[in-house]
Parts: sequence; C-alpha cells; structure tokens
Amino acid sequence: MRTSGIRIDADHGVHRLTLARAEKRNALSFDLVEAMITALDHVAGDPHARVLVIAAEGAAFSAGHDLSEMVGRSAEEYERLFETCTRMMHRLRHLQVPVIARVQGPALAAGCQLVAACDMAVAAESATFGTPGVKIGLFCTTPMVPLVRAVAPKAAFEMLVTGQPISARRALEIGLVNHVVAEDRLDEKVAELASSVLAASPAVVRLGKAAFYQQLHLDEVQAYHHANEIMIDNALMDDAREGISAFLDKRAPVWHGH
Repeated sequence: MRTSGIRIDADHGVHRLTLARAEKRNALSFDLVEAMITALDHVAGDPHARVLVIAAEGAAFSAGHDLSEMVGRSAEEYERLFETCTRMMHRLRHLQVPVIARVQGPALAAGCQLVAACDMAVAAESATFGTPGVKIGLFCTTPMVPLVRAVAPKAAFEMLVTGQPISARRALEIGLVNHVVAEDRLDEKVAELASSVLAASPAVVRLGKAAFYQQLHLDEVQAYHHANEIMIDNALMDDAREGISAFLDKRAPVWHGH
C-alpha cells in the first residue's frame, strides 16, 4: 500500500515502512509524518507484527524536514509541525516491536533523528549522517534529543555544532548504527537481524523493549529495582518456562504468546 509519500508492506511478521518521496530526497513533510503516525498505529494494532523496518526509496534515506514548509510560518504552525514530528518519533520508541532503520544513503537533520529514534540501524557503506541545521541558522535541537541518547555527548555535540556529516563507519564507531555493510548486502543484513528477533518469544521481546527504555535513564539502584520487578514477571510467563525447559531438553522452544 502506498499513501502520502510512504509505502507499507508486511511479510511473515516483518512490516516495512518505506519513505517514497525520492524526488524530494524523502524530506519529512507534514503530510508524510502524519502518514507515518497512521502506519505506526496500524503496526501497533496488528497482533502478528514482530519487527518494523524503516527504509527509503532513491539515493537519500531522508534529507530531514521539508524546508519548503518552513518559510514564513507562524509560531503556531511551527509548533504544530515539530510536535507532530516529535509524536511520530515517540511512537517509534514506544512501539512494542523492535524497529530497524535500513539506511542506504544520506540521513540528515530530522532524517538522522529518525535513525537515532529507531531501536537498531543497518547502514550501507556509502551512507552518511549529519545534523547540518547550524549551517542554515536553524540548530538541530529536536534531532539532538534522540542523537544524544544514542551516542556519546561529545560526538553528538561535534555533529550538532559543526554540521559536518560523518561516514557510516564513524556512525558505527559512535554507536549510531549497529552494522555497516556493502550496499548489495543491506537487505540481507536487515533480514538477518529481523530473523534473530523473530526467533525469540514475541511476548518476551515486547516486555524487553519496554523494560530497556524504562530503565535507561534511571540511576543504578532504581534501574535494578525496576529490572528485578520485570524479571519476576518475566520468569512467571509461559514462554519463560517453555524456553528454559526447551534449553534443558535440548530442543527448539515453541512460543505461546503473540
């Protein structure tokens, strides 16, 4: 299905949301962001969804916000634009299934923000990443939020204050992406990562993703307290009993929950 600059496909639990504004370097227009929110709501409501891949058509992953929509706007219009984009980024983070960014080209400004907001990312060797807003007098303040939570503060600050792009290999070094591969192996690596998620209990993956972000910014004592509570709940689940039994019996587990 294709709508408002995106294409949505699903195959055996793997949903794929593709940015389809190649002629605009997949700039995140207001309509496109709203369409993404609707698509993410659809994935959230699908009990068979196990993984979401965010991909893009054309040479660029995303050039960021559509600057043609940002000229001469009122404060209220800017607020609506940025709040809608923030809602979409939050939706990715709170989606119960893992989200993988498939980055085949430049991911800039809000496009870099989109990559940072995904749970994992696989990049082609030719991909680049940047927050160049400072060069046009518009500091990448909202892209900064997930970026500084994904990479070391000094690395993020350099990207933000210089606006200089970084290579895929540098993005791997600082933790912005998980894997860098040749472009002709990009789909293979994304499928490999998705398959690893599909092999696990969907109920346990949902629990684990939520727990990961809940504890991320707690202090160590609070994080352990929260993790202990989640661990107890997890240990009482049918899939935990099944997984442990299967391991001891040296057989493949049969997961119960969706």
